[in-house]
Amino acid sequence: MNQPLAYVHPQAKVAKNAVIEPFVNIERNVEIGEGTWIGSNVTIMEGVRIGNNCKIFPGAVIGAIPQDLKYEGEDTTVEIGDNTIIREFVTINRGTKASWKTVIGKNCLLMAYVHIAHDCILADNVILANAVNLAGHIEIGEYAIVGGLSAVHQFVKIGAHVIISGGSLVRKDVPPYTKAAREPLSYAGINSIGLRRRGFSNEKINEIQDIYRVLYVKGHNVSQAVRYIEASWPSSKERDDILYFIAKSTRGVMKGYGKIQGNG
Repeated sequence: MNQPLAYVHPQAKVAKNAVIEPFVNIERNVEIGEGTWIGSNVTIMEGVRIGNNCKIFPGAVIGAIPQDLKYEGEDTTVEIGDNTIIREFVTINRGTKASWKTVIGKNCLLMAYVHIAHDCILADNVILANAVNLAGHIEIGEYAIVGGLSAVHQFVKIGAHVIISGGSLVRKDVPPYTKAAREPLSYAGINSIGLRRRGFSNEKINEIQDIYRVLYVKGHNVSQAVRYIEASWPSSKERDDILYFIAKSTRGVMKGYGKIQGNG
């Protein structure tokens, strides 16, 4: 249902039961799925793909070109999964030729004033609280939560089931299942409350906690800790997720608080 005061480019593909409120601007090469609601004064620029049953609140700008001087006008996209909520004044930039797309998964919540730069990839069920800023090429795993007013450095990876405290400066990769807090950002335990809410057993939570004790508490460096973990725990999804994340880290994983303070 399109309001007469909205502008929808004739080449945009908008589902018949999507709701487009007044003063929305939708450019060419845009697709909007079934049941999605677009609030007043939203701007949706070229190359945006929005799934079903999403809600985009007033003032959001989706699909603007990257704020990257290397961008040369290549044909890139923003892809937003089903049931995602985008609150007021969120900005999401298109990808560059580095990966050709910026992706927001299904069932995500992006609170007011969030900025997501080019080539970021967010998995399903991610929550970014108010005024989180993501630089380019960031990857965030499923069910991760980033607290309000946090800023994340380009190319950082944040693992699945992570929770990061508000006001954080995230300069290093944050391994899965952990809590991250303090300044500089450092290991603050595992996200046991979040894991329980998502059905992880006490046995699994204890396994994850014991693995991270080796990595962060026992005084090993990363290489020593990885060798010990590989030798001491049988393969499991959780163990392998942690080891794979560490192996693929390009910026290095966050430190333990004691090591940052010079105590370990």
